[in-house]
Amino acid sequence: MSFGPLIRPAQLQAQLGEPGCCIVDVRHQLADVGYGERAYNEAHLPGAFFLHCDRDLSGPLNGRNGRHPLPDPEVLAGKLAALGIGRQTRVVAYDDGNGMIAGRLWWLLRWLGHDAVAVLDGGWAAWCQAGGALSTARPSAVPGDFQPRLRPWTVAVDDVLAGLGAADRRLIDARAADRFRGENETIDPVAGHIPGASNRFFGDNLGADGFFKPAAELAAEWRVLLAGDAPSAVVHYCGSGVSACQNILAMEIAGLPGSRLYGGSWSEWCAEPARPVER
Repeated sequence: MSFGPLIRPAQLQAQLGEPGCCIVDVRHQLADVGYGERAYNEAHLPGAFFLHCDRDLSGPLNGRNGRHPLPDPEVLAGKLAALGIGRQTRVVAYDDGNGMIAGRLWWLLRWLGHDAVAVLDGGWAAWCQAGGALSTARPSAVPGDFQPRLRPWTVAVDDVLAGLGAADRRLIDARAADRFRGENETIDPVAGHIPGASNRFFGDNLGADGFFKPAAELAAEWRVLLAGDAPSAVVHYCGSGVSACQNILAMEIAGLPGSRLYGGSWSEWCAEPARPVER
């Protein structure tokens, strides 16, 4: 059965409690790393488990690999299996931040070879507005048989550097336009972007109602940005490799699959003074 990349609140309500469906709460705030767990403890979707963006969806920091380096695939696979996720499990990820963190889990699962994953369109707000049930109970799970089958969907920093200016490479930065231009930088120690990159703020993939724009509208906008380049030429990045995943999700919704992720993103790039910066 085809599943994903989006699921609407009404669709998820109809599947609550069904075997073979795992819901994962990944609410998170960059400025308050304890927020997600507090919010989860106060209320969450029935049966939902919690995964933390820093501890679970990211790997250890070494000061040079960015703020949210990609996790070790085997370690992440073990955590997913502990939630009961197996080969046939349908996974639904949700957050309350424009699909940014949910998009990260969606991408990570697919990177590990698991395609049956969807992001709750509209997230927490849409679920509550639709009158969706809430719970404070912590679910238990029978460990699943999740086995990673890693896909070559990442680009390392040295490859990004070597590919600067290449005709078959299109870098797309998911940060807000002012940070892309090198203005109002309050998160990373260096302002600017990778030379030659284009900007597509991940929030522009959503409509005013908080839902993702229709596929045809996204396709039209992304094709203008790509200007004839193939999706396979695209390498996405952002500040730390999180919101860039939401851009990959938007391209998937638009019927433009095949792009890759530079996971270290700007926070890794600017940690080495010798790497060029554009403003």
